[in-house]
Amino acid sequence: MFKEIKSIEEFIALKEEQEAVLAYFSTDACSVCKVLKPKVEEMVAANFPKMQLVYIKSDVLPEVAAQNSVFTAPTIVVFFDGRETIRKSRAIGVGELQSEIARYYSMLFE
Repeated sequence: MFKEIKSIEEFIALKEEQEAVLAYFSTDACSVCKVLKPKVEEMVAANFPKMQLVYIKSDVLPEVAAQNSVFTAPTIVVFFDGRETIRKSRAIGVGELQSEIARYYSMLFE
């Protein structure tokens, strides 16, 4: 389940507290984002139960998007141990994203 981020402080704290975070940057005007988001949520729930899902509205929190160098929607940034590990923008394949996450996730949790 996606947790919507409300402030830059909340996002920084979450990255520090959680071992694995998938940040989904989007805007309300992005139609691709609306189709992709439930697919990403389902993929993470089925395969990566220890990963925290967060949703950031780039148009509402431009400072969070800018701090993470996000200038397009959708953008997915995956953090392991507080460090950016994977970044995908625009045309995102869920299968490709899953295999990339699996590589790092297995090293951290298995």
